Amino acid sequence: MTDLFSDAASARQSQTAPLPQRIRPRSLDELVGQRHVLAEGSALRLAIEGDRPPSMILYGPPGVGKTTLARIVAETTGAEFEELSAVSARVDDVRGVLQRARDRLGANGIRTILFLDEIHRFNKGQQDALLPGVESGLLTLIGATTENPYFEVNAALLSRCAVIELEPLSDEEVASVVGRGAAELGIDVLDDVVEAIVRKAGGDARSALGTLELSWQTASAEGAPLEARHVADAARKRPLRYDRAGDQHYDIVSAFIKSMRGSDPNAAVYYLAAMLEGGEDARFIARRMVILASDDIGNADPRALLVAVAAAQALEHVGLPEAQLNLSQAAIYLANAPKSNASAKAIWEARTEVRERGIQPPPPALGDAHYAGARTRGHGEGYVSPHDDSTRATSTYLPGGLEGRTYYVLSGNGEETGDGSRNG
Repeated sequence: MTDLFSDAASARQSQTAPLPQRIRPRSLDELVGQRHVLAEGSALRLAIEGDRPPSMILYGPPGVGKTTLARIVAETTGAEFEELSAVSARVDDVRGVLQRARDRLGANGIRTILFLDEIHRFNKGQQDALLPGVESGLLTLIGATTENPYFEVNAALLSRCAVIELEPLSDEEVASVVGRGAAELGIDVLDDVVEAIVRKAGGDARSALGTLELSWQTASAEGAPLEARHVADAARKRPLRYDRAGDQHYDIVSAFIKSMRGSDPNAAVYYLAAMLEGGEDARFIARRMVILASDDIGNADPRALLVAVAAAQALEHVGLPEAQLNLSQAAIYLANAPKSNASAKAIWEARTEVRERGIQPPPPALGDAHYAGARTRGHGEGYVSPHDDSTRATSTYLPGGLEGRTYYVLSGNGEETGDGSRNG
């Protein structure tokens, strides 16, 4: 009786499963997107079609085909396919897969492929448990992750896997997926509706199909044709691909800094908006601007540091969302400011000198002469303050052997010009 109910449930599941599950591609030819790694004649495609897939880690944002590709490998290979989720799997589960793989290989020569979803959730001990099986070829590992594997996966395991980066689908590819979904639902979708779904999907095929299905159900309940307004209701917010602890964090922050350094205020504001919408810590953003004010602008515009610090202080006093105005003003100012890294290079070179040669004593004339007996040691002897006599003021300030050494070289940009070490 149990088997009867199980068979009936399996038969009905194909009708009740979400639309993305119902039309999941079963072959490489059906898979939409990822031509950069799966084009005809590519190494990965030939390996899969030749039933010799390598251990690999599929890395990319949600809805781009990581799980689908793993299942296609399972469909096309002669190996036994096992699946674990790193969210719930334990070390014992991994050991069980390894033992079954050993038994199959020994008994009848059948290989094993293990698909491990969310592999970045595995801790070091769990990943280490996989290592012997992958290293010996006992099993082929296919891991899937939305996090940068170079940050999240052990170096030893990573070195034994090919890292395959999957990309968000293009608008045309998402539209193609929506067309397949419409055919499965048996409906016609107008071009403006497809465009609305594509715009909301953000390169995520699963999101696009989910939006299509919910929009169609809403329209059906109204007894109305499917329209763009149904899409707007079903997908009220475009998915934001931003992870404060992952790859998007580093990429967006890097783009933000380089846009300000490259004097592009429009790009700087865009990446600032992306970070704020993605939930980035606003204090982190402010700190990066304070650093950039000295690192990339310096004395070419000394006010840049004042503006950046003021924005950071405003953030503490005002808070978000209002402080976005202060951050925006600061980012635009920094982007438009003349650029110089002369101050940064000066301290880097001076510290290098100190590390390589040690801390050299200053000239005796600069020594502390406030205590009794200092003069007998020569401290302060010959020192003339420029306030007392600018024509006879002491001119040698660097330690002996470093006279004439230049660390701060004027850039010639903005206010960082002139013959002296200070800008005029």
